[in-house]
Amino acid sequence: MPFWFELIVSLLLLGGGTFILLGSLGLVRMPDFYTRMHAPTKATTLGMWGLLIGALLLSSWNSGVLSMNQLLIAVFLLLTTPVSTHMLAKSALHHRLEWEENTQGQEHAKRFMDDH
Repeated sequence: MPFWFELIVSLLLLGGGTFILLGSLGLVRMPDFYTRMHAPTKATTLGMWGLLIGALLLSSWNSGVLSMNQLLIAVFLLLTTPVSTHMLAKSALHHRLEWEENTQGQEHAKRFMDDH
């Protein structure tokens, strides 16, 4: 395996791991439920894409054919993450979870809660 290929795979794996770590830290550090949803959905999804593309390149190089497993996992994550986040946010609004003073978009949430 050439050095340039190992370097690309290593950068994808390290970058993906870094984004997942940042998303996990954001999950712990954010003050309320609504802002906690932001970090895992954005940073962790991007990190998983980096890991999966790195794994896709490595396994495809080793086997000699395009490995579809990692690609299917990435597409599944791309489709399910926004839907599950939307359902969590809607459920939180129905249960009238509290938010911090500095959380943006409170007027939209209050309007939604008044309508439902």
